[in-house]
Amino acid sequence: MARTQRDDSLDTSSTLLARALEDTAGAALVLDAELRIAHKTPGAERLVGGTISIGQLAPKVLCGAAVDRPIAEALAAGRAVTGLVHRPLAGGRERVLRVRANPLLEGEGSSARRVGWLLLLDEERTDDAEATAPVLFHGMWTTDPSMKRVFHVIERAARRDATVLVRGETGAGKELVARAIHALSPRAKGPFVAINCSALPATLLESELFGHSKGAFTGAVRDNAGFFRAAHKGTIFLDEIAEIPVELQAKLLRVLETRTVLPLGGREAVPVDVRVVAATHQSLRAAVERNAFRADLMYRLRVVPIFLPPLRQRPRDVALIAQRLIEALNETGGRRIARISPGALAAMQRYAWPGNVRELQNALEYAYVVGEGPVLTEGELPFELIDPSASGEASATVVSAPPPAPEPVANDASKSIGKSNDVLRIERALERVGGNRERAAQVLGISRVTLWRKMKALGMEP
Repeated sequence: MARTQRDDSLDTSSTLLARALEDTAGAALVLDAELRIAHKTPGAERLVGGTISIGQLAPKVLCGAAVDRPIAEALAAGRAVTGLVHRPLAGGRERVLRVRANPLLEGEGSSARRVGWLLLLDEERTDDAEATAPVLFHGMWTTDPSMKRVFHVIERAARRDATVLVRGETGAGKELVARAIHALSPRAKGPFVAINCSALPATLLESELFGHSKGAFTGAVRDNAGFFRAAHKGTIFLDEIAEIPVELQAKLLRVLETRTVLPLGGREAVPVDVRVVAATHQSLRAAVERNAFRADLMYRLRVVPIFLPPLRQRPRDVALIAQRLIEALNETGGRRIARISPGALAAMQRYAWPGNVRELQNALEYAYVVGEGPVLTEGELPFELIDPSASGEASATVVSAPPPAPEPVANDASKSIGKSNDVLRIERALERVGGNRERAAQVLGISRVTLWRKMKALGMEP
């Protein structure tokens, strides 16, 4: 079919719009409400590394078949987001794109309606020495650009007294972030008080947070100031804030609004001057939708949100953090590890680390205890790292595991004859930690109760 003058005019308008958009916003994509690409700039096609067709779904274009898709998830949930996308290139290389998604709204105020998105694309420079150089930031090591940006946000957030909400998976280092904010803030000379909101029942948590007066309840034989007053002129860290009982959320909201606390059994509110940093491993928005968390409290807490990327999204950090943890283990004595074998390092980098840095630390302590010699080998790692389908507790009893490193031999060889590998492993762990069963259980990757049961079943004195 012959082209018409109208078709040529539309093409010219589209080209002019793309040029204008690139001149003002750089490489960009405009999406409609269904996340389909409505406009593109030449720079966007160049960064993505292929032809972009109008009408394509942006998540498919940007994320491909990737397992972790935080940007696509945020767009689908209607949230503005900034994140990284890894695009494969020829020769096994990749290009890392930084994507900033801004909603396009129609109308004003509460009646505004989202009609689409503007995605701004930049190339993340990771090939120069400065970008990949290791950084130590208040106890956190990284070479990852996204983690370095988190450090930058922490530095900026620390200067002001705004409430911070840290979101991250278990073991990702949320308390380290809170301590860094405190250390970099004008409140650094004041107290830092931390409390895990999921560790106490509602009745005790209320007393611990807000304090109580003498005689407020049975057993209240003296006044208790509570954590908020203990953190006066400093910072209070409320870990696992999503677990706080609903009946206490209104009282916490009042503390944030009035900067006063009313102790249990008290008649007068007491002024407090604290900076609040909260943390959670789950989405507060999802908790609000389940009616498990107050929306007004969420907005009070989520003034400056900080998202910690999990360890599986920054595999280059595994070797760096492992080396630092091994250096710390070497200082405890008993064994000195000079290097990690290539097989062990490959296994650690393949593993998903659902427990993040804390799980990595426990795995290395296990290898340090059960192994021998200056090289940490693959056979010394917990079995679930070698076979991810295995559970944590199965690792201590599996008999069909790949051949491990030689079992440690007792000083008196005759004493080890007839002993099972489980007995030797438990004895070795207890020896390394000075008989502390709780630490030995952590090293073995099992609970203290499970350790006690195993020792009893094996005929060892619990």
